[in-house]
Amino acid sequence: MRVVFIGDVCYKSGRQILKERLLGILKKYEAGFCVVNGENAAGGKGINGAYAKEIYEAGADVITTGNHVWARTEIYHYIDSDKNLLRPLNYSKSNMGRGVAYIEKNGSTLAVVNLSGRVFMEPCDCPFDEMERKLPEIKERTKIVLVDFHGEATSEKAAFAWNFDGRVSAVIGTHTHVQTADERILPFGTAVISDAGMTGPYDGVIGADREIIIDRFRTGLPSHFKMQKGRAQLNGVFLEIDDTTGKCMKIERIMEIEEE
Repeated sequence: MRVVFIGDVCYKSGRQILKERLLGILKKYEAGFCVVNGENAAGGKGINGAYAKEIYEAGADVITTGNHVWARTEIYHYIDSDKNLLRPLNYSKSNMGRGVAYIEKNGSTLAVVNLSGRVFMEPCDCPFDEMERKLPEIKERTKIVLVDFHGEATSEKAAFAWNFDGRVSAVIGTHTHVQTADERILPFGTAVISDAGMTGPYDGVIGADREIIIDRFRTGLPSHFKMQKGRAQLNGVFLEIDDTTGKCMKIERIMEIEEE
């Protein structure tokens, strides 16, 4: 199985470059499955049904999110109707939506699990315990399990990946908007990267207008974030996974930047 995962889509800039380039990337890697983190697709914070549709039309099979999933209240009335738009599995059981999606193509099934870290993040249940609880049920359907671990601390993501090495196919970190260069395959076949990066404005500060962010750091005053104008980037990873064992055989970073 060949899978492309795209890091946090931010603002109109991110949606546009995704629309322009994703199908070409899927063709380049001969990938039959695509997962996109879309939690910042709506104005840099949150997602709604219309933007979820844009991401699917661009080529995504599953959309994952994170701590900004509830930023747009319209998502409350939409997420239950979309079985492939996920929110973190370890959020309150009273939340609407779901944390696991299954995609079946050509006789293969990919399970996608969305989890949130707890270090410097909003309160949620333990991601380790929640994954242990859910994994046996998932494994009854497929051995191929991709986890989007949406978290701040690289140590928490690494600990999670090592704990589930050989039991899930990949642990892909999201949230920081900065692509890390630590991709690897652990001894028992689990691929891991601390952060897949961001798809959106390239010349800003994690996507936002750099002058606004500079002023915020200099003054300490609150400010409303806006999209940085200019060229865009697309970040993610490509995974090649053995259909029979569920072990990852290859992980490769994807980074495309628009020309000036």
